[in-house]
Amino acid sequence: MSKEDFIYGLHAVTKALEINADHLEMIWVDQKRHDNRLRDLVQLAGKHSIPIQHVGNQELEQKVPGERHQGVIALCHALRVYSESDLSSLLESVEGPPFLLVLDGVQDPHNLGACLRSADAAGVHAVIAPKDKSVSLTGVVRKVACGAAENVPFVQVTNLARSLRTLKDKGIWLVGTTGDAGQSLYELDLKGPLAIVMGSEGRGLRQLTQENCDFLASLPMAGIVESLNVSVATGICLFEAVRQRT
Repeated sequence: MSKEDFIYGLHAVTKALEINADHLEMIWVDQKRHDNRLRDLVQLAGKHSIPIQHVGNQELEQKVPGERHQGVIALCHALRVYSESDLSSLLESVEGPPFLLVLDGVQDPHNLGACLRSADAAGVHAVIAPKDKSVSLTGVVRKVACGAAENVPFVQVTNLARSLRTLKDKGIWLVGTTGDAGQSLYELDLKGPLAIVMGSEGRGLRQLTQENCDFLASLPMAGIVESLNVSVATGICLFEAVRQRT
């Protein structure tokens, strides 16, 4: 059984119980932990008839080695990962102008989890990423996302450039972010059908991805730091769009 079969941490498991309890099969909790937060989680699991096992910390550590499980681990079904063929139906279900996030090759599960969390908070309708050289919805991603992975559709596509062209054909404007762009993100109109396109850690947006964007924009940097972590930059870009759209 791989680590990806588990979600762990009090907040992540609680959110999974609240949003998708039918995806959980079993929960293990630290037999030495008796605080109110854990009792509330156990009660919530009981309401959904999910079995609870009280075990030692060593058994918990064996299930997710090296991870901060906070005394609670849940065995869960894999979340649905949408494909390129689902894009049209997802867009048709959106009320109002679509608001999407595209991640061009994010590989760190902590970054993907943080991006999903920001996307959920900003009201993004779907997050799109390539299958190749990108992280999927692992247990680490779901823990960091704090329930957002269960709530925001995650679409993995085999050909990102083709999917970007599909979005453009449907009237969605693509705004890519790169440090050497000639204009600031704050100069752009982000109010209509929109996809914010973010690059990967280190290399940023691939050249082909840049060529498929309608606009390229940068974030103004006042200090000596040349770039931001992709999850931090994603949050800034999404909430600039939220500011304009509201």
